[in-house]
Amino acid sequence: MDFTEAQFQRYARHLILPEVGEEGQARLMAARVLVVGAGGLGSPLLLYLGAAGVGTLGVVDDDTVDLSNLQRQIVHPTARIGAPKTASAEATLAALNPEVRVETHPLRLAKENVEALVGGYDLVADGSDNFTTRYLLNDACYRLRKPLIAASLAPFDGQLSTFKAYLGPPNPCYRCLFREPPPPDLVPRCETAGILGAVAGVMGTLQATEVLKELLGLGDSLSGVLLMYDALRASFHRVRIPRDPNCPTCGTSQ
Repeated sequence: MDFTEAQFQRYARHLILPEVGEEGQARLMAARVLVVGAGGLGSPLLLYLGAAGVGTLGVVDDDTVDLSNLQRQIVHPTARIGAPKTASAEATLAALNPEVRVETHPLRLAKENVEALVGGYDLVADGSDNFTTRYLLNDACYRLRKPLIAASLAPFDGQLSTFKAYLGPPNPCYRCLFREPPPPDLVPRCETAGILGAVAGVMGTLQATEVLKELLGLGDSLSGVLLMYDALRASFHRVRIPRDPNCPTCGTSQ
C-alpha cells in the first residue's frame, strides 16, 4: 500500500524494523481485532493496539465508567465518569490515533451473540473478568478458527496465554487448562480482593505484544504455554499446557 507522509512519520519506528517494515505495518492497518473488556486489561491493550495502527478495533463492554475504575483503567479519564466504557474508549483512541476505526459493542457477550461478534474479526483478545465470558470466547474461537489471546489478573499476579486449538495437536484450548470454572469463592473479583493498578498495565501490555506478534507472524507464540507474572517477586514463570484428548471443546473424542 501507499503510505502518506503522516503515516511514515507516525509508524516510523515500526517501518525501520526489518521484522515489520512496510508490509507488516500494512498488515496491521488491515487487521480487525476484537477486544473484550475495556477495563484494567483492555485499557493498555487498546491504547497500544491503537498506537500501533491496528486498522479496526472492536470494543465489547456493557459497563459504565466509575471513579473506582480510574486507578488502573487508563483509557478512561475522570471527565467520563458515568459514560459507557465503549464510548469512552472510542473517544480516547480517536484522540490517540484518528486513523484507527473503533467499532463499539456496548453489550454483554452471550450464547446468542458471541459467534456473530467473533466472526467479524481476525483475532480476539480477552480482557474480561468472568469465567462465563472466557468459556464462551474459547468455544466460539475454536469453532470459528480465530486466535484467542487471553489474560487474567489477581491482586499482585497475572496470567497470559494464546489459544489456537483449531490448528490441531499439540495446541490446547482454554478448557484444556481449566476444564470447569472454579468455585466462586475461590477466585474473588477485584472489587473484593483489590488489585495493584500497575499489574493490569503489565499484563495488558504483554497481551498487546502477543496480539501484534500473531498479526505479524513474529517470534514464538504462547500457544501451549501459560505465562505467569508475580509482581511482588518481579518474576515470570512459564508452564506448558498439554492438550487434553478428553477436552469437551477440542478433544479428539469430540
